[in-house]
Amino acid sequence: MTLLSVVQMNSQDDIEANFLVIESLIQQSKAQAAKLIVFPENFVCFAAGKQRETAEQFESIQQRLEQLAHHYQIWIVAGTLPCPFRPDGSIITDGRVRTVSLCISPEGTEARYDKIHLFDVQVGDRVGGYQESKFFEPGNQVVVAKTPFGNIGLMVCYDLRFPELALTLRQQGANILTAPAAFTYITGQLHWQLLLQARAMDSQCYVLGAAQQGWHGEQRQTWGHAGITDSRGQLLQMVNTEGHALISTTFDLTEQEKVRLAMPLMQHRQLIHY
Repeated sequence: MTLLSVVQMNSQDDIEANFLVIESLIQQSKAQAAKLIVFPENFVCFAAGKQRETAEQFESIQQRLEQLAHHYQIWIVAGTLPCPFRPDGSIITDGRVRTVSLCISPEGTEARYDKIHLFDVQVGDRVGGYQESKFFEPGNQVVVAKTPFGNIGLMVCYDLRFPELALTLRQQGANILTAPAAFTYITGQLHWQLLLQARAMDSQCYVLGAAQQGWHGEQRQTWGHAGITDSRGQLLQMVNTEGHALISTTFDLTEQEKVRLAMPLMQHRQLIHY
C-alpha cells in the first residue's frame, strides 16, 4: 500500500510566492507519509505571456524541485513547466516553448513528458479563444516513468480528452496516470470529473488529476476540483473548496491487478476498422 497525494493550487505570476506554497504542500504530504505528490499545470508560474521568460529559468526551477524531492524524500510530478528546448537538447527557434511535465525522484529527474495535445479551442469565457499552438510546440513521445510503487503514465490537461493516449500508456505498463491541469471554469464544470473517471475506466489505471483553481489575473479563471479516481473509474476524492488544497489516497498494485484480471479489457480489445 502506497499513499499518493494530489494538489490543488491557485498559482499566480510570483514564482517565489508559489514556491512557498509548493513546499508547504510537500510538507503536508510528507507528514501523511505519502510517497508521491502531483502538482497542477503552471504551478510554478501562472502568467499569460510570460512563458518564454519562465522557460529561461527551466533548469534552475528543475534543480530547486529536485532539491525539494531529495530533502523531503518524496517523488514529485512537477505539474508543467515551460521549456525552451526539446528532450534531445535542441533549442526551439521560432519563439515557442514546450509544456513539460517532470517526474522527479529523491535522486533526481527520472522522466520528462512534453504535452502532445494543444488546447486550440473557443471557450465562452473572458479569454474567449485559446491557441496554445501559437506559444507552444507539441511533444510527440509517450512517456511512462518507473517507480518503486508502480509505473506512472504522464499526461497533461487537454490530453485527458484523448482516450487513445491513456490506452497507449496502459499498454506500455502504466499503473497510474497523472493529469496536471488548468481546466477553464466552463470546460471544467462540464467535463473534468467525467474525464478523470472515463480515462480511469478505459485504462484501469488510477488517475491523479491535480488542478488549478480560481482567478489568475483578471482574465483567466480555472475550475479546480483536484480529484483521484481508482482503477474501476470510481471517484475516490475530490476537492470542493477554493484555493490551495491537498488530497491523498492509498494505492495497491495487488488490488489493481485483481480489477484487471476480473475484467481483462486489454485482452478483449478489438481493433475494428469500419
